[in-house]
Amino acid sequence: MMILIAGPCVIESEQLVFDVAKRLVKFNEDKRIDFYFKSSFDKANRTSISSFRGPGLEKGCEILAKVKKKFGFKILTDIHESYQAGPVGEVADVLQIPAFLCRQTDLLVAAAKTKAVVNIKKGQFLAASAMKHSVKKVLETRGVKGDGYEIAKQNGVWLTERGSTFGYGNLVVDMRNLVLMREFAPVIFDATHSVQMPSALGEKSGGDAKFVPYLARAAAAAGVDGFFYETHVNPCEALCDGPNMLNLDELDANIAQIFKIKDALGDAN
Repeated sequence: MMILIAGPCVIESEQLVFDVAKRLVKFNEDKRIDFYFKSSFDKANRTSISSFRGPGLEKGCEILAKVKKKFGFKILTDIHESYQAGPVGEVADVLQIPAFLCRQTDLLVAAAKTKAVVNIKKGQFLAASAMKHSVKKVLETRGVKGDGYEIAKQNGVWLTERGSTFGYGNLVVDMRNLVLMREFAPVIFDATHSVQMPSALGEKSGGDAKFVPYLARAAAAAGVDGFFYETHVNPCEALCDGPNMLNLDELDANIAQIFKIKDALGDAN
C-alpha cells in the first residue's frame, strides 16, 4: 500500500482546510493508498518574521481534530518544539520533524514518547547516510534495539527526502538518497518542497511547481514508500509556499501517473 500525504501547507482558515479535505476524500477511499491529511498549525521557520504562520497550537489542533472526525482522515502535522509533541500527538497520527530540526535530540525524543508515527524530514544540509542516527534516536527512545528498514517500519519511524541545498537559493534532488535512506526506514518523497527555492522572493521562499510531476515520477521509478504533496484550491492565493504547491487537479493527474509507473515496475519497486 502506498503512503500518500497531502493537504495545504498551513491552516489558513477552517474553511480552506475543509475545502481541500473534501477534494481529497477519494484518496482516503482508495484501497491502494494509506492516506494522511497534512496541514501545519504553525510554520515557525518562515523567512520573514512578518510572514503568516498559522493559527497556533490550540486552534490548529482543534481544526485538525474536526477534519479527523468529519472525514475519517489520519492526520500528519509538524512540531517545532518539544513541548508540542504531547498535545499534538493526541490528535495527529504522524508527528513530522522539520528538515532544519532533524538532528534535534530533544525534539526527536519527545516525539518518540508519543504513540504517533515519527516522520523525520532529511535536512537539506545532510548526506542521506547521516539520517540513520536520527532514526536510531527515535528507536532507542522507544526501547527498540537494532535498526534497518523493517525495524523502523514496525516501530513507526519514516524518513522524507525534500532535496539538498548548498546555500544558492535552490534545491537539488539526488535520487540515490531514496535508495540509501530506505536502508534505515520507509521513505517518503516530498515532491512539492523539493522544488522550493529558499528565500528566492525576498522575504519569502519561491519555487517552481511545474517540476513537481517530473520529480514525483522519477521517485516512483526509483522506489519509495510514499509521497508528500502540499496542495491548495488556488496555490496563487496561498499564504505559505504557494509557488511550489500543486492545485488539486494536478495532484489527481500525478497520482494516476505514479500508479502507472508502479504497475509497470511491479515487484521491482
